[in-house]
Amino acid sequence: MSDKPAGKPTGEDMRQEDDEYNPAVEPKSAKAWINMLEESEKAFEQWQDHCDKIEKQYASLERLSSMARDKEFQMFWANAEVIKPSIYAKPPVPVVVPKFKDRRPVYQAASEVVERCAVVAFDLAYIDDLMLLVRDDLAMLSRGVAWCRYESGGNARHDHEKVCIDFKNRRDFLHSISRNWREVTWVAAASYLTRAQARKRFRKSSGDEYQNAEYEVDKDGKNVGGADNRQRAKFWEIWHRGEKRVVWIAKGCDKILDEDEPHLDLASFFPCPKPVYGTVQPGSLVPVPDVLQYRDQLEEINVLTGRIHALSDALEAKGFYPAGGAELSDAIQNAINIKTPGRLLVPISNWAAFGGSKEVIIWLPIDMIATTITALVALRKQVIEDIYQIMGLADIMRGSTNPNETLGAQELKSEYGSKRIKDKQAEMVRLARDLVEIAVEIICQKFDPVTIIEMSQTELPTQEMVQQKITEVVRQLQQQQQQVQMLTQNPQVQQLAQQNPEMAQQAMQQAQKAQETGMATINQLREKPTIEQVIHFLRDNRAKSFVLDIETDSTIQTDENAEKQRRAEFVGVLGQLLPQLSMMISAEPSTASFCGELLKFAMAPYRAGRSMDGTIDELVEQMKQKGAQPKPDPEQAKLQLMKEIEMAKVEQSKQSDLMKAKTAKDELSMKDRHKQWELENDRRIELAKLQASQGDEQYKMLIQNEKRMQNREAHQAHMIERTQDMQLNAQKADTAKQAAINRQNDMNARATERQAAQQFKMTQAPRG
Repeated sequence: MSDKPAGKPTGEDMRQEDDEYNPAVEPKSAKAWINMLEESEKAFEQWQDHCDKIEKQYASLERLSSMARDKEFQMFWANAEVIKPSIYAKPPVPVVVPKFKDRRPVYQAASEVVERCAVVAFDLAYIDDLMLLVRDDLAMLSRGVAWCRYESGGNARHDHEKVCIDFKNRRDFLHSISRNWREVTWVAAASYLTRAQARKRFRKSSGDEYQNAEYEVDKDGKNVGGADNRQRAKFWEIWHRGEKRVVWIAKGCDKILDEDEPHLDLASFFPCPKPVYGTVQPGSLVPVPDVLQYRDQLEEINVLTGRIHALSDALEAKGFYPAGGAELSDAIQNAINIKTPGRLLVPISNWAAFGGSKEVIIWLPIDMIATTITALVALRKQVIEDIYQIMGLADIMRGSTNPNETLGAQELKSEYGSKRIKDKQAEMVRLARDLVEIAVEIICQKFDPVTIIEMSQTELPTQEMVQQKITEVVRQLQQQQQQVQMLTQNPQVQQLAQQNPEMAQQAMQQAQKAQETGMATINQLREKPTIEQVIHFLRDNRAKSFVLDIETDSTIQTDENAEKQRRAEFVGVLGQLLPQLSMMISAEPSTASFCGELLKFAMAPYRAGRSMDGTIDELVEQMKQKGAQPKPDPEQAKLQLMKEIEMAKVEQSKQSDLMKAKTAKDELSMKDRHKQWELENDRRIELAKLQASQGDEQYKMLIQNEKRMQNREAHQAHMIERTQDMQLNAQKADTAKQAAINRQNDMNARATERQAAQQFKMTQAPRG
């Protein structure tokens, strides 16, 4: 303990003496938040140092391009390039389905809307680029981080809305020192802003405090080509779950730049999913890169590689020859002057002291060097095999194989290698699922309904549209009822109904059927979900979390041959199962639900997506409805068909008799009118003759009037005859049309009879 008295410290940070700086107490000032961040940075400092070395070893243009560096065997780079595509190879596809398969319309519509929005959000966020960055960090450094945020703007309200998913560098993400992720109380993400950007962000909330931040050029980033010459400061956004608040701070600033309640109400509180982890230090969240597990072997390989290259330089043909004798010496020197790499001859003046060999040239022995190099290569190969054993990289995964091995042995190796990376694959899938969940929560909370409709391209009706359709159907039903009432109150209609009760009964049945169809339409419209119902459901986070199940399709690259084999196997299973299920449903339609679940169970290993499950559910509903209908009795159907044919013939005969009687009546009426007209005409002529004696003028006028009257009546008689001819032709056309209808009814009746007989045979076949 310090000797200074308790109280607020002055000068240096005395965390032990003031609750303001005590990490066990929630921070209240910018300095306390910064101290908390520095404490977390210190906990990860050793890991960060190792990561710097690993990244430099993996890919450093300056180091690899240097000609003065030691010879190395790039084993780490090769392993990383094999591991990375094995744990992630294709972008995830969001899948949102109801948690329970009860086919509720609102839940089904909501899940489809959310899934479509999530797919669009992932596309706009360039999810594949993000997942690749996270994958690289996971493969090499054993931790990868993603961060979600909501972005809106534009001239109009919600003119621009977007879910942004950012990748966070290992130095730009911190969290509380905890044993596991469930115990983490706060997370922090860093952003690098220029003074202009910081002024735009923090001027309203903290004035000119942003000016005190530590602005500098990122020299390390500039050296590797990741930064420019502009000065930037590191601003931290901290989400504290215990305090339920979000603060923005920066080193150098004595005040909090901004502070507010969380603008996102997320289930996990944090705007970031749990990072993807490889190996972590037990009892902490400090990652342990995989390369450290075989660092000794890598160093040994590099040592052996250096020795091999050094010895290979010594593999030169070096020899000795006597210096005396001008002719021999000149010949040998001419041979030396010819530029041939790898050879060197040394002249010896005292050849006798060298051994006095009778050979003209004595060559330096190099067989020991070659033997040593061979041993070093074999030793290095064994060390490489040791690394493969540690990493679990099978031959098949590296693209190499032994032709003498059997297919079973190769498959066993491939399966063994896949098991070693399944945890990393599962972490990537889990991260994708968490990102979908956070993106869906942001969309449901923040996005305007118009944006959701545009993103999902949904065709769901509004409540007003449904009400308008219901009103229209009700109006049509009321009109039909009024027409039926008017017809039933009409004496002529009642008289026709008494004369032909069967037609009247058929008309009443049609009217009743129309009423039932209208009511069914109204019920369907009321049951159909509206966009208001879906939006209300999506706004309710509690209900949504209970009802919807959020998943993603696999992010692992599939083997094309294996995929073809699985699909062929699926088609084979389906081909054997469908006929049996069809026979079962035909014999007993009530088993449709069981058959549907059985079909889903058979399809479960061959995930075909939401569309296939929905199609199976629709098929089950159709089979249930078909099963609810009474089964036709072939004998009864035959009798009913014969009865309908007889009734049609009787009706046709009645219609023909009525038409003949009406035609005869019209002809008789025409003859009576013509005879009456002739009698009236004769009477008028006689009257005119009697009145002729009274004067020629009056007689002439009377004759003219009579002629005009005759012409008018003749014209009227002609028009009546034409009208009757037209009616007679129409009656003949109706008779021909009715005959054609009767013939069509006969053909339909025979077809119905054949269909009923076939259905009866199919029904009886399983029983037999």
